[in-house]
Amino acid sequence: MRLPDKIGTLEESISRISDGATVMIGGFGVPGTPFTLIRELVQQGPRDLTIIKNDANETDMGVDHLLVSGQVKRLITTHIGLNPRAIAMMNAGEIEVEFNAQGILAERIRAGGSGLGGILTDIGIDTELASGKQRVEVDGKSFILESALRADVALIHADRADPFGNLAYAATARNFNPLMAMAATHVIAEAETLVPLGDLHADDVHTPGPFVDDLVGLNELSEEYAVVQR
Repeated sequence: MRLPDKIGTLEESISRISDGATVMIGGFGVPGTPFTLIRELVQQGPRDLTIIKNDANETDMGVDHLLVSGQVKRLITTHIGLNPRAIAMMNAGEIEVEFNAQGILAERIRAGGSGLGGILTDIGIDTELASGKQRVEVDGKSFILESALRADVALIHADRADPFGNLAYAATARNFNPLMAMAATHVIAEAETLVPLGDLHADDVHTPGPFVDDLVGLNELSEEYAVVQR
C-alpha cells in the first residue's frame, strides 16, 4: 500500500480553520510553538477562536499576535503572566480566560485524545479552579470532574517529519504537541526538516503519521524560534 504524501502549502492548510473554531496550539513558551502556522492564522483572520495552549507566549510572539488582531474569544491555558497584553485584555473583559493547573490541562487533553469523557482529580478542589465544576464522591473521597478537551484543529511544531506525517520532536519541544495531535479532528504540523519516508527510525517517531492530516515544511525560521537555541 502506498502511503499518502501529506506535504502541502501553508496557506491551504490554515484555510481549513473557520470562524468560531477551537484550536489547540502546541508549545511551552517558545519550545514547540508553531510560530509560522500562527502567523498564517493571523494573516487569514478567522474570528471568535477558542485557543487551547499552555501559555499566551510573550508580547509580540506567538499567541500574542492573535490577541492583537482580535481573533481570540476564549483562552484555555495554565498561565498568562508573561504577557501583559493578555492580562489587560482579560481584566477588560475582551477575552475570556479559563485557567487550569498545568498537569490538569495536559490530562484533559490526553483524555480527549483517548476518547474519555474527563478525569477525576482533587487538585484545586478548594480553590477558584473548582468553581462551577461537578464534584464526585469515590470511596468517601471528593473529586472534581474535569471534562476532556478536544479541538477542531491542532497546530503542531516538529523538528523532523516524513511525507506521511510521522513526527519527531526535539527535546522539551515535545511538551504538549503529542497530546494535542491526538485530541483534534484535524492536525496541521510544521516541521523544521522534511526527510524521505523511511528515514525516521520507528523509535524516533513521537507522533505517528495517522494522527497528522497536513504537513508544512519550514524553509526558514523567524526570530521567534531563535529565542531558545538547542
